[in-house]
Amino acid sequence: MLLQAAQKIGAGLSTFGLAGAGIGIGVIFGSLIIGTSRNPNLKDDLFRVAILGFALTEAIALFALMIGFLVLF
Repeated sequence: MLLQAAQKIGAGLSTFGLAGAGIGIGVIFGSLIIGTSRNPNLKDDLFRVAILGFALTEAIALFALMIGFLVLF
């Protein structure tokens, strides 16, 4: 019984990584909007960097989700 409770608590705590990734994605695209409004000529370069940042942040979120499922099952 105690082991099952610990597994569920651990799986729930691992979802904090998903919340952090959501915040990170919001910061990335918010910075993209600010950068584009300050210098519209760099729109394409800023967008490339933002997509790279989005991909890396989303990878961290998927790793956190995978760890949560590994702890749970």
